[in-house]
Amino acid sequence: MENQFKVQQKDLITLLSSMQTICSKKTTLDVTEFVLFNITSKELTLKATDLEISLRASMELNANFIEQSTFLVNGKRIFELVREMDGEIEFYINSTSLRLKSKGVDLSLNIRNAEDFPPFPERIENLMEIEASFLLELLSKVSFLIPQNHSNPALNGMLLEVDENGIAMVATDGHCLTKIETKRYTLGENKRWLLPKRAISELKKVLEGSGIKNLFLGVCGKQLVFSGHNFNFFSKLLNDTFPQYKAVLNKEGFSPAILAKDEMMKSLKRANCLLAGHFLSTKFFFQPGKLDLSLQNKEVGTLEESILLNSFNGEIVESRFYSPYLLNGLSVFPDKDINFFIKNGNKPIIFESLQNEYELTYLVMPVSATQTN
Repeated sequence: MENQFKVQQKDLITLLSSMQTICSKKTTLDVTEFVLFNITSKELTLKATDLEISLRASMELNANFIEQSTFLVNGKRIFELVREMDGEIEFYINSTSLRLKSKGVDLSLNIRNAEDFPPFPERIENLMEIEASFLLELLSKVSFLIPQNHSNPALNGMLLEVDENGIAMVATDGHCLTKIETKRYTLGENKRWLLPKRAISELKKVLEGSGIKNLFLGVCGKQLVFSGHNFNFFSKLLNDTFPQYKAVLNKEGFSPAILAKDEMMKSLKRANCLLAGHFLSTKFFFQPGKLDLSLQNKEVGTLEESILLNSFNGEIVESRFYSPYLLNGLSVFPDKDINFFIKNGNKPIIFESLQNEYELTYLVMPVSATQTN
């Protein structure tokens, strides 16, 4: 007799959707294109891996099963089929195929032996519980800066530091650096992990679609694990050494100032319009009361404008910055008025945001005049 179970299309498509970017990534094993199904009378569990990141997700079942069933089915194919179905779907399993029936639709997919699937991580050691929406907010403030394929492999990831002082996340592309830290969650021991860019991207998608309130941060062997009530997200870690970054954030000798975010963003966007694909710097002239900006692109035109600058009492500073670097970072700041620190034309500009539950820092290195030709 065939084993069978029923699920609602909307519930199953949510699980299958979360697996797609994992099972669609090409690896050295063709079996990673498949999703593992494990069905019992009470639960349906799906597993996907690309050998670097892995996801296990489950949903409750009320099935009349004769015995537990475990098999592999092509992840992309079953996702595309279930996406085009509606309402309740009936599944029938035999030794060679998975049959799907719903509202006059009757189709089947070949299945594969589950023993071909790579071993999945087990024995998770949870370290702390974190509010899911808060973790997603922290990740969103940092992940935008992680490079895709930097020549320095250590920069292709996000540094996650956890200790008795709190949690810190850091990313840099060599030109800019962003750091967010919170004292809301602490750990009695020092931990440092370097997570690959893709793991951060996929984790954000899982969190956005899960609807969970809290999740656990844990370890499993040499992998980092994020676990919700119905999922485990595993990521292998980068073995490269992240740059020593704390010295560059030292603000000794820097002068503080405040400017309106909207005005600064509009000025930077206008500067971007004149770049026309060229790497040209914008000149910034900081002086008490105002910030002057100027840009010249011989092929397009020029820009000259001033912005109100508050609380700046330091010496006049002339510096050059590439406007897209500034724009990318300032876009994640929640403040209407942005605090920053500047010293001279050879030092970075450092932006800060002090919120109730976190502190956000964004640093941009200046561009020399010779780099702009």
